Amino acid sequence: MIYNLVHAVEGSAQRFPQKDAFRCSDNVISYGELELRSSQLALQLRALGVRKGDRIGIYMNRCLETAVAVYGILKSGGAYVPLDPFAPVSRTQRILEDCGIEILISTGIPQKKMEQLAGGTTGIRTIIGDVHLVAIATVSWDIVFSYALDGYVAVPLLEEDLAFILYTSGSTGEPKGIMHTHYSGLSLAKIAADTYGFEPDDIFGNPAPLHFDPSTFGYFVAPLVGATTVIIPDAHLKLPASLASLMAREKITVWYSVPLMLIQLLSGGNLQQQDFSALRWVLFAGEVFITKHLRALMELWPHARFSNLYGPAELILCTYYHVPSPPRTDDPIPIGRVWANTEYRIIGADDIEVGPGEVGELLVRSATRMQGYWNNSDLTERAFYRIRMAAGYDHVYYRTGDLVRENAKGELLFLGRNDRQIKLRGYRVELNEIESVILAYPMVEESAVVVIGKDREAQQLVAFVKPITGREIDPKELLAFCRTQLPAYAVPSMVRVETDFARTSSGKIDRNEMAALLDAM
Repeated sequence: MIYNLVHAVEGSAQRFPQKDAFRCSDNVISYGELELRSSQLALQLRALGVRKGDRIGIYMNRCLETAVAVYGILKSGGAYVPLDPFAPVSRTQRILEDCGIEILISTGIPQKKMEQLAGGTTGIRTIIGDVHLVAIATVSWDIVFSYALDGYVAVPLLEEDLAFILYTSGSTGEPKGIMHTHYSGLSLAKIAADTYGFEPDDIFGNPAPLHFDPSTFGYFVAPLVGATTVIIPDAHLKLPASLASLMAREKITVWYSVPLMLIQLLSGGNLQQQDFSALRWVLFAGEVFITKHLRALMELWPHARFSNLYGPAELILCTYYHVPSPPRTDDPIPIGRVWANTEYRIIGADDIEVGPGEVGELLVRSATRMQGYWNNSDLTERAFYRIRMAAGYDHVYYRTGDLVRENAKGELLFLGRNDRQIKLRGYRVELNEIESVILAYPMVEESAVVVIGKDREAQQLVAFVKPITGREIDPKELLAFCRTQLPAYAVPSMVRVETDFARTSSGKIDRNEMAALLDAM
């Protein structure tokens, strides 16, 4: 029986010891090798004093060692904390300090950056990997992989034990750590495998960095079913044509990414020149997939099935919608229905459930729900909606902060964030609605609407737009189009045409940074 995440790799190692578990560039690790090396790393961590619940940082670019690090940490009883190697060092240091991380696993990070990180964080006492530092003890991979497993005894793990902590930006600008257990991670893997019928012959394309929750598909779901995960190297993600060639060459059968990556493939990947006949599932989440681009991609890949997944990092995922055919209109597609072991409610501003078809905030109760926020009980309590069933027993829902409503089919429609509904000069304005109108303009590929101005009476709406490759946008003509679709108070005061947008490390549009840059001018 599989009771925790470690059991998934152990089971696949027994069934498919020679099969590729992970591939990255020209490097391969089989399930048998992954089982061995992760056990050796677990022994090293235990020798360093790691105990259940200890947090271990993973600080590296996409590579095979990430898989060894994840499962080695889990086997030791610790919880892994993935760190963004491209984030400012000061932010990474705050996470290390907040999480009390004393051991770091790293490789391939520039020496200068490692020295800056180690020099400013006195809590780090040991770094494992091919790193050379004077001030901090280091253990090489050669030493780790020389461990003999004679007498190796696995650490007993419970499904409620802490497995990993994902740090995301908080509303105050400080990172917040989302705690997931073996139960929530394994629940994701089981539900996803059942929902999509994944098989051992599947090959998962994993473009997500480890600190971004979609990476759990490649690291948890694929090992559960004995499939192969292809970790997409950073270099291929910068060039759509290179990424498309890699996907075709690796014969990817399951692709999961943010819509932006698929849009970039569509516009610059020369997809007609590659063979994608192996592709059977195209999954996307994280942002709304602009419908006109989704339609074009579905028409280009008619043999593949497309599915819209939804879920904040606090839930990893919780709803799905299989797109039956290329959409006929440009209306946004549903986020669908909750999947197995999950239920939901929709509440209004008064925390009372809304009527059928009415708009409200989505609350979700699911097996994939986080345990809470690390070291922040107040934020955790604010994030949960409790229904008292009896003394000492509550049904606990996560407040997503997302506005939804049910359509006539009982499917959920995503209508934006409740914190993207603003009041401008006395009018309620939904920024997502404005973006949707702008996206309907034929030459627009992406749009982002932000509010600038600290004085409420002088605040303005600014629309950032990115044109479709090879097309040009006249800001005056776009504003004229907006005036035909929006009330006067919702028409942006200005349009800025950009070749690309500021983005978070996970590829999402960073509207806060865009607004801050304008405010600083």
